[in-house]
Amino acid sequence: MSDIDRPRRILPLIILAQLLGTISWLAGNAILPALQQSWALPDSAVVAVTNSVQLGFIAGALLFALLALADRVSPRMLFFACTTVSAGCSLAIALWSQTLDQLLWLRFINGLMLAGIYPVGMKIATGWYPQGLGRALGYLVGALVLGTASPHLLSGLIGQHWQPVMLSVAATTLLAGLLVLAGVPDGPALYRGAPLNWRALIQALRHRPLQAAAGGYFGHMWELYAVWALAPLWLNAWADYHHSPLNSSLWTFAIIAIGGLGCILGGRASLRFGSRPVASLMLALSGLCCLLSPLMMQAPGWLLLPFWLIWGFSVVGDSPQLSTLSAQHAPPAVVGSALTLINCLGYSLTTLSVALLGWLLPGWPIEWLIWLLLPGPLLGLLSLRRLGRLTDH
Repeated sequence: MSDIDRPRRILPLIILAQLLGTISWLAGNAILPALQQSWALPDSAVVAVTNSVQLGFIAGALLFALLALADRVSPRMLFFACTTVSAGCSLAIALWSQTLDQLLWLRFINGLMLAGIYPVGMKIATGWYPQGLGRALGYLVGALVLGTASPHLLSGLIGQHWQPVMLSVAATTLLAGLLVLAGVPDGPALYRGAPLNWRALIQALRHRPLQAAAGGYFGHMWELYAVWALAPLWLNAWADYHHSPLNSSLWTFAIIAIGGLGCILGGRASLRFGSRPVASLMLALSGLCCLLSPLMMQAPGWLLLPFWLIWGFSVVGDSPQLSTLSAQHAPPAVVGSALTLINCLGYSLTTLSVALLGWLLPGWPIEWLIWLLLPGPLLGLLSLRRLGRLTDH
């Protein structure tokens, strides 16, 4: 399809809808400092609040794949339905929830609905961009990252009043669905895929290049959400150590948001250097930041922000490239099933890393605890090196 045949509004609207639709992802983490004061929650509550969404997303991704919902109904209608339910959950959190259990159940449903927002948004894009999807993917993942960061910005600006944050999240999520419903029809190249094929997965898992590409993705996921979830606690610990006031919500927004720039610039660099070298560089940078965590707790403020911005840039900047590598090296007959499984396993790893660090958090300094994330980048780099040996002939 030529650019003349494709309305110019399509990609900007999909990007904006992806940004607004994924704002709910870490909204619970953004309001957690205020909830800790209102509900007397410990720091370890970050585990339950983070993993409730992650588990919901995993369950939703598998459910949607098994039922082939995006193939049975219009993806734009599915996107709208999921944003509407997600907005309703955020509204209920703001107006109704009074206990941690109530919050966790609503956040779980948010995660379920995100499985019909983030991946389905990608599917909508494929209907309009059968060629040049790599560029669109970089922008879409960048939008996801910026959307994930946005609740921290709202929390930093609003302060301890967490209900307005969730009301804002509800409104923006609903707006995302309305934008797609009104402005983005199903694309002419929309692919009607097959449901999840478990037999085909066995074949895919035996494919060694895919194993290596998936290993890089798994290493990346072991680190990613743990860094995003624990960044406010790390920054608060630095502020306490240096007796220096710090708006950790605004800092966390900047740290996560700059990852969107990492995704976009990484996507551009991959056109020249390839996805594997770009992903390897990002993994190396984020692994180095993990290693330097204890030293940076002693660092002055003027050095702290550049350090965390580099970490935020690199910790997610490899994500589009690792997804691209998995798609490139999956057997064509099973690419949909393989990517669904890899995605679910990757998000399952995030729940384990967050739970492990949260369990140890009461007894260990957080700057040293971060070292438990180091195996992720290291194993990711080794996997990508193995991928190079398998594919460079």
